Amino acid sequence: QVQLVESGGGLVQAGDSLRLSCAASGRTFSSSALGWFRQAPGKEREFVATFTLGGLSVYADSVKGRFTISRDNAKTTMYLQMNTLKSEDTAVYYCAARTGSFSRRSYDYAYWGQGTQVTVSS
Repeated sequence: QVQLVESGGGLVQAGDSLRLSCAASGRTFSSSALGWFRQAPGKEREFVATFTLGGLSVYADSVKGRFTISRDNAKTTMYLQMNTLKSEDTAVYYCAARTGSFSRRSYDYAYWGQGTQVTVSS
């Protein structure tokens, strides 16, 4: 079991920055594949960012160059630094964990946080 808790969401203006955090507890954090997803109203949950087994970052095209994923194994925390936010980034952001290798597919992840709302006003 992995327990995940997101924080750091809020209401910002277009062009602003936010940093989301995902605190994990439970099974070994360092051996779990982790990812960020988001879901806007009326839309399906979509991939945002994750790590490969080699530790490389993988991003959705829509956030590449603006978002940065990172993790601190000592603190069992994952982060998503979001810069130059756009109105289309408005969504509930979720962190997720799974055993095995990284994936862009939400249905591959067994563990989810409760989500944190990010609202970007234009």
